[in-house]
Amino acid sequence: MKNILGLHLPTDPRWADLAAKSLQEILTDHAYCEQKAATSCISLIQRYSDKEKLIEELSPIVTEEWGHFRLVLAELQKRNLKLGKQRKDEYVNELMKFEIKGGSEEDRFLDRLLIFALIEARSCERFKRLSEALDDEYLRNFYKRFMESEAGHYVLFIGLAETYIDKQKVRQRWGEWLEYEAEVMNQLQIRGDRIH
Repeated sequence: MKNILGLHLPTDPRWADLAAKSLQEILTDHAYCEQKAATSCISLIQRYSDKEKLIEELSPIVTEEWGHFRLVLAELQKRNLKLGKQRKDEYVNELMKFEIKGGSEEDRFLDRLLIFALIEARSCERFKRLSEALDDEYLRNFYKRFMESEAGHYVLFIGLAETYIDKQKVRQRWGEWLEYEAEVMNQLQIRGDRIH
């Protein structure tokens, strides 16, 4: 059954239980996810500096994502937990295999926007799980706020794609991405120390 974000495969409920037992690891991974989101937006702005709406829309997201990194870092510090080492993101690495490598510049641009939309959608879904499953009420609310933010980012990336590229083409490729992402999720081990 598809959820509101269009994701074809919901997160296994066991993931949130495992994450609750690995708080330092999940907060560490979350912090790095926010950091990577900020730098990804910066790289899009640098690469597509001719696209004014993209620059206008993504500039505040850079600030927001970096603010999120600082919030997660503060949460670690408050709980006397350490920011661990950044780990390889198997989920994102698997998604990148599906990106069009050749083809037109438009096709590559579309895939960049859609991979970011997909990462935000899955992050949103995972934060929703944490906001419902954690015993700690403060952390449930903490993740509810992140969930709402990620949902807005997912919509933003889809909207940017439809600003510059034919909507039918965007929708068709988005459908292909959703099918592929479900396959990726099905193959990845359920790990409570990672957001994805």
